[in-house]
Amino acid sequence: MREADLAIIGAGVAGLTAAAAAARQGLRVLVIERMGAGGQVINVEQIDNMPGFAKGISGFELGPELQEQAETAGAEFMLDTVLGLAAGQDGRHVLRCEGEDVTARAVLVASGSARKKLGVPGEDLLEGRGVSHCASCDGPLFRKQAVCVAGGGDSAFGEAAVLAGHASHVTIVFPEDEPRAQPYLLDAVHGLPNVAWVAKSRVAEIIGDSTGVTAVRVEASDGSARELPVQGVFVYAGLQPDTGFLGGAVQLDTSGRIETDEALRTSVPGIFAAGDIRGGASYLLVTAASDGEAAALSACRYLNEQPA
Repeated sequence: MREADLAIIGAGVAGLTAAAAAARQGLRVLVIERMGAGGQVINVEQIDNMPGFAKGISGFELGPELQEQAETAGAEFMLDTVLGLAAGQDGRHVLRCEGEDVTARAVLVASGSARKKLGVPGEDLLEGRGVSHCASCDGPLFRKQAVCVAGGGDSAFGEAAVLAGHASHVTIVFPEDEPRAQPYLLDAVHGLPNVAWVAKSRVAEIIGDSTGVTAVRVEASDGSARELPVQGVFVYAGLQPDTGFLGGAVQLDTSGRIETDEALRTSVPGIFAAGDIRGGASYLLVTAASDGEAAALSACRYLNEQPA
């Protein structure tokens, strides 16, 4: 069983920033991550709202950059999946993992969010055969083909701009009256001749066969429906907190996110939370980084008050 002063669950922006900050304070820091460094941002082709990168940076570059900073500071990394979290008899917290369990004097939960599914017929069946969540990864597969983007937020419009460079036509479908994406992302697709969006509508079914996606059925808020012939569907229906593994170990709010106080402390002493896993998060990368720094310092103060 591995031991640490501070175990950090998740290697997204919050977790990696916290790892560097805590390691610089002299703590034995172990970051546990089941994917690559960077979390959800690794699939984003261009990030323009992260301080310190005047020309922007890709998520694929940002994750390793933050990991290198944390490793340089002394943090260690473990590729594994956390299955559960519980307090040990000696006051240490026990993280039950698929591979090797971990005990830690303090824990920071920075596991972030998972992408929501549409929950419509055909989605699961055609996953990986036309249904995708990563335009930068799969966009080139749809060169000169028509695709649909489901969602009206930042990810949907940012990825639609990427897809426009490959696909013959991109249709963005969202249920709101107006898109929710930030202005600079709207500007990125505004005026592109091969991008259109359909408001007050939703993708109600993904249609396909053994060869892949062939169409989507789009339902409008007035009850009318039509089929759009497409070969790819990129789903950006929002995020849901990745808290299932906690099993009630800490208090959650009504949205399923972790409740914290101003010092990023949870309902359990020695367990902290940072990033969009916690209630009230703004879902901005700069806020996630700030959260990580604050949570790391809060954990340091906590550990300094505890017997070694």
